[in-house]
Amino acid sequence: MKETEHYYLRQEEPNRSCLQALRGIILSLDEHITESIKWGTPCFSYKNRMFCFLALTKAPKSPYLLIVEGLLVDHPLLEMGSRKRMKTLSLDATEDLPIEVLLEILQQTLDLYTSGVIKTK
Repeated sequence: MKETEHYYLRQEEPNRSCLQALRGIILSLDEHITESIKWGTPCFSYKNRMFCFLALTKAPKSPYLLIVEGLLVDHPLLEMGSRKRMKTLSLDATEDLPIEVLLEILQQTLDLYTSGVIKTK
């Protein structure tokens, strides 16, 4: 079993299902998006450049999407917090995923990579 798959299976419900659904959405965006584990959490890269992460808050454990180049993504639901470059989207694993919002944010982010604003290898 891959390390990434093991990560999801270790999570408790409803976070497991939420994270797995997010994973499927992210991987379906583009064939050049790959997944690995970095800093103990799923990391998605576009042509070997970090794209986004899926993570859980410390307590209570709730999922969020972290956009690596969030500073360049303009969406009212993304939060900067104390970060200088990254933004997050908090999610409630007990509610339906906001698919349209997710796709809008992820596509806007992907466009930064495919257009060359963010250089890839």
